[in-house]
Amino acid sequence: MINEDLKQHIITSLRENTRIDGRRREDFREIVVEYGISGSAEGSARVRIGGTEVLAGVKISVEKPYPDTPDQGNLMVNAELLPLSNPNFEPGPPGIDSIELARVVDRGIRESKAIDSKKLCIESGEKVWMVSIDICSINDEGNLFDASALATIAAIQDAVFPEYDGTSVDYKHLSDKKLPLDKIPISITVLKVGDQIIVDPTKEEEESISARLTVASTENGELCAMQKGGDMPLTTEEIQTMVELALDKAKELRSKLK
Repeated sequence: MINEDLKQHIITSLRENTRIDGRRREDFREIVVEYGISGSAEGSARVRIGGTEVLAGVKISVEKPYPDTPDQGNLMVNAELLPLSNPNFEPGPPGIDSIELARVVDRGIRESKAIDSKKLCIESGEKVWMVSIDICSINDEGNLFDASALATIAAIQDAVFPEYDGTSVDYKHLSDKKLPLDKIPISITVLKVGDQIIVDPTKEEEESISARLTVASTENGELCAMQKGGDMPLTTEEIQTMVELALDKAKELRSKLK
C-alpha cells in the first residue's frame, strides 16, 4: 500500500499538471511494439510502455464448437501475472487481478467483433478453430491493462493458421493464412486520482486511484466495451471526460501497430 504522504504529493502535483516522473496528466510513456517474438506460437508480440513489459502469444487449435454457436469459432484469453514482474504477484492458480485483466482484454476483442468468428468454422457443429491468447507480465511498472490489450491485438495481427489437412494440425508448418481480423480495438485505461484524470499510470499512481475506466474503441471511434474499477463512483461528467480522453489516446496507441 502507498503511504499517505506520497499519495498526497501525487495528487498535489497532478493539480499542477505534473507527475512524479515529469509527464503531464494526459501523456503516455514511450510505447514499443515488437512482433514475432516466439518461435513456437502461431502469433506473438511484446509491448513495452515505459518500464512495463508484457508478452502475448496466440495458439490456434481445432476444437468442437459450443452448442449455442455451432458455426462459430472460439476465443479464449488467459493472463498470468508472474512474481518476477511484481513481488505482490504470487505463483499458483490465477488470482483476482489476473482474472480481471484477462476479462477486460477479452471483452474489448469480443465485443468489438474484431475477429470474424464465423470464418473460424471448419465444419458446422463439428470442427472450429479455437484462438487461445496467453498474456504474460514480464515487468510491472503500471498500466498492465493497456499494455496487455495492445500486446494481444498485435499478437493477433501476427498470427497465421498452422497447416491442417482435415484430420490433424501440423504446428511445425504454418500456412500463409492470417486470422480474420476485421477491426483493431484499442483499450485505454483512464484513472481518477484525487480530483484529477490521468492516463498510463505508474504503480504509485495506480495505488492512489479513486476509480478507473478502461475504454475499448475501434478505428472509427465506436465504443465497444467499458470496464470500471476502483472503489469510488464516477459522475456522468467524469465518465464523459474519461471516454473522450480514451478515444483521443487510442489514436496514439493504434499508430504503434503495423
